[in-house]
Amino acid sequence: MRKLVASLLLLTSCLAITGCGVYSFTGASISPEIKTISIASFPNQASLVQPSLSQVFTEKLKDKFVSQTNLTQINSSGDISFEGYISDYNSQPTAIQGNEQAALNRLTITVKVKFINTKDEKQNFESSFSRFADYDSKQNLSTVENQLISEICTQLVDDIFNKAMINW
Repeated sequence: MRKLVASLLLLTSCLAITGCGVYSFTGASISPEIKTISIASFPNQASLVQPSLSQVFTEKLKDKFVSQTNLTQINSSGDISFEGYISDYNSQPTAIQGNEQAALNRLTITVKVKFINTKDEKQNFESSFSRFADYDSKQNLSTVENQLISEICTQLVDDIFNKAMINW
């Protein structure tokens, strides 16, 4: 009897979760009519161009949707799509000390994103997303750049995913 009750409870829970659309444990709720996604390459149009940034960002965005949703990735004209460009990439001193030298430098990346949902145009948006990471001013940017780019891009991708899929 216990097994029957447990089985019915499990079945009811599964139906409740899937009954309202496709649910992901990331908090994303994707309409069942959305099956495909296309993500265009995000070219670096910042005044300071870091050669690998475009590829790193674009791949992290693709990886996020492949790992967190069951959408099929296609080259163009997906049910939902992302396009845009890297609009800013800069490093500036921050946390100025008493001797007017910076204790920290800040690497900032800004991305302009256009999101299109062909099934629900009210979800469409164009936004800029910006994130930064600080590093010790005694360090040369080139020694920490790859690590910082990876961290910042991960944060940017999370922000974009949340806005598009969780409506933050």
